[in-house]
Amino acid sequence: MWVNILIGVLSLLGGIAIGFFIARQYMMSYMKKNPPINEKMLRVMMMQMGMNPSQKKINQMMKAMENQK
Repeated sequence: MWVNILIGVLSLLGGIAIGFFIARQYMMSYMKKNPPINEKMLRVMMMQMGMNPSQKKINQMMKAMENQK
């Protein structure tokens, strides 16, 4: 009887460990394909929209995005 409980607990722990590593690998590949936006990317986007971004404007937009998270 206690062997069945031990097998169940070990299976649960093994499943949690495997799930953690699979989720970690998925998030790493997702972040590599879709990196979070940084100042350089924001500057390029603004220039593509025809704006001439100042450092103050970029800092304001970065702070607004941080506050939105």
